Parts: sequence; C-alpha cells; structure tokens
Amino acid sequence: MSQWSELTDDSKSRWEEIAEFWDDYLGEHSNRFHREIIRPKTEELLAVNEGQTILDIACGNGNFSRRLADLGAKVVAFDYSSKMIERAKSRSKDYLNSIDYQVIDATNVDSLTELGTERYDGAVANMALMDIADITCLVKALEYMLKKNGAFVFSIPHPCFQTPNTRKIHETEDINGEIVTRNSIQISKYLTPESCQTIGIRGQPIPHLIFHRPLSYYMNLFINSNFVLDGWEEPCFQKDENANKQQFDWYELPPAVILRFRKM
Repeated sequence: MSQWSELTDDSKSRWEEIAEFWDDYLGEHSNRFHREIIRPKTEELLAVNEGQTILDIACGNGNFSRRLADLGAKVVAFDYSSKMIERAKSRSKDYLNSIDYQVIDATNVDSLTELGTERYDGAVANMALMDIADITCLVKALEYMLKKNGAFVFSIPHPCFQTPNTRKIHETEDINGEIVTRNSIQISKYLTPESCQTIGIRGQPIPHLIFHRPLSYYMNLFINSNFVLDGWEEPCFQKDENANKQQFDWYELPPAVILRFRKM
C-alpha cells in the first residue's frame, strides 16, 4: 500500500504539535541541509522567471516561499498546519503583495483545485511528499492546476538510501599502518511501502509520521497522470577534510533526490 488516508488526521495533529519547534529550529534561513542540499538544485530545476505564478506545497514556515518571491514570482503557499502558516505569515510581513499563504490539506482534491485551474507556471514541494499520507490527490490536482508544460519539482529523502530502519555504519581500519575510516549504510528492505514514526530534528516534542515509497511508485504515479520526468538530481554535501571523522558523512550516498516532472 502506498496511500495511508486513515493516517492523515494523525499526521496533521503531530505536525501541529511540533510546528513551532521546527520553525524555531529552521529560523529565517533554514538549516544546512536545506541550504546546501535542497535549495540550489531545486532552484535550478524549477528555473523561476520573474512574473511567474508558483505553487509552494507544504510550505512550512515559508522560507522557500520568500526565496521564490525574491526571484520575482507570485507565490501561493499552503500547509495543513495552521501553526506553520501563522509562523510563515509572521516571518513574511514584507511579502504581503507577493505571497498568499493558506491552510490547505494536500490530500483534499477539492480544496486544491479551488486554488485555480491552469493557473501555475510551476509548483514545488521541498522535503514534503514523504510526510503526506496519500499523494494521489495532489498529483491528480496538479494535472489541472499547472499550465501546459508547467513543472513540478519535489525533493524527498532518497528512498534507496534512507529506507525505514536504515543502519548507519562507521568503520575504522588499520591498512598497512594507515588508519582508514569508512562510512556506509545497511538496508534490509526498499520495495515495500511503509509508514513509520520518525524524528526529523533531535529534541522535537513527539515523532511525526513518514511514508516510504520506492522510486517506481513516484514514477508510475506521475507518468500515469500525464507528466513526464525531465529532471533528476542527487545532491551530496561537499567533502570537508577538516570535518569530524566520527560523524557520518554523505559524500557518496545522496541523502535526497530531487525530481522534476513536467505536465504534457
């Protein structure tokens, strides 16, 4: 199963409880993961032009919404957490003419299509689809909301390397008198869709729900909904020779994948 509609209310209530914690943590400029892994390639794939109208899905505290506005876009941004939207609005007082924030559930087709038919030049969802219990409604709505050739760019934890119960391994070995360290991961499953609880930020009040789906699920869902895949990025952090070697790095195993599907 790749849809868990019965968990939508639970997922929403959890995000309402942790929304303020996440906003305080991400602040005005988000964290290193978003700044170095997600944003650069997302901006490159989305290729926003001044005057375009862009839909920011599951916008959180509006960090990327404001970036889109700075690039010259008119932005409609929504999240199903009312507390997140409150925080987004409070951080966006200088963007009242360029960002329209709304509280909308991405699993509700009717609410989504009310935002406009063939209105949007592009849409984006940064590290969000894995938090949505049923994404079939969103994809169905995007088919109507995007203009022809409109692009939807989204990022998710890389399903191949961040499956539920992934084990991170740090090894140290003496090879002919040289101490060599090696980081790797161990996974035992990938193909089976699964819902589970997770901690995205250490110290968050309660776990939130995450929904693992293999890449083939995303591909088939969009291809069967009149989209074509025409962009794919697997960004990694740049290697830092001065970093703490005991920390797990992602220099060869991309922590996220960013995909661009274009409406035919």
